[in-house]
Amino acid sequence: MFYENATWKKQTRQGTSSPISMSPKKPQEWLQVVGHAGCFQVGEYGKLLKRFCEGERQCFQKLMEDTLKPFVPAYHGVVQQEEHDYNMMDNLLTHFTNPAIMDCKMGSRTYLEEELVVARERPNPRKDMYDKMVAVDPEAPTAQEQAQQAVLKSRYMQWRETLSSTATLGFRIEGVRKANGECHTNFKRTRSREQVMEALKDFADSNPQIMRGYLWRLKQLRWVLETSDFFRTHEVVGSSLLFVHDGTGKTGVWMIDFGKTVALPPSITLDHRTPWVEGNREDGYLWGLDNLVDIMSDILTFI
Repeated sequence: MFYENATWKKQTRQGTSSPISMSPKKPQEWLQVVGHAGCFQVGEYGKLLKRFCEGERQCFQKLMEDTLKPFVPAYHGVVQQEEHDYNMMDNLLTHFTNPAIMDCKMGSRTYLEEELVVARERPNPRKDMYDKMVAVDPEAPTAQEQAQQAVLKSRYMQWRETLSSTATLGFRIEGVRKANGECHTNFKRTRSREQVMEALKDFADSNPQIMRGYLWRLKQLRWVLETSDFFRTHEVVGSSLLFVHDGTGKTGVWMIDFGKTVALPPSITLDHRTPWVEGNREDGYLWGLDNLVDIMSDILTFI
């Protein structure tokens, strides 16, 4: 988590400029609940710096010209700070007071098909992944894996998705930070619809105004996704929805994290609802969003 102002300098990369919105200069915060520490720095004028990823830069450039633009952080190009390159975007927390945030990883898988192929082509049993598996479920490793004290990456990636609601609902809660500073990241085995409903109600404090705000925004997003050229022509894997609300009842939902989003060959488009079979590139994003909308609708029926 970051609570600092960061200095930066402009840089132009392949024609991408870094315009600055001259809003009042004030300290900003970015609350990182999950992900790799050190990936983010807080910029000035309501900007956020994320460690540079070429694929993400390409996605943001396309998204700024797509109907999805209102549903992603505004992108402002590449900047350099302390000899590192960063993608600069709007800090989505700027206009919230003491916000609560939730990261939901969308889709029926969080690895690219290419990652699975590479992992199989280079079979290398890994102790670190065995240790992660055992920490979650000591009974998960096979007898051979127990003897080796190691598992293959391809096996680990596929096993991991079966634990959570990624497999059952097409999305999973990655982490939550409530307004009181309380953080939760123990959702690895939150799998059933009922468990997810309880987690969502707890995040929103069962507040109907907040839940209605989120539901309205999700329905808007779903409609735009179904008409988006970008979405139809990209495999969207490992991307999250960021939910933000504060004590005033203000809510927001944005698509974030496009480091694993890849353009499809011209001959392929996705509907994002068809079940994934290796080779069809389907990611289950809209299947997950449909379930998320349905669950939030059900919650509002009972609160």
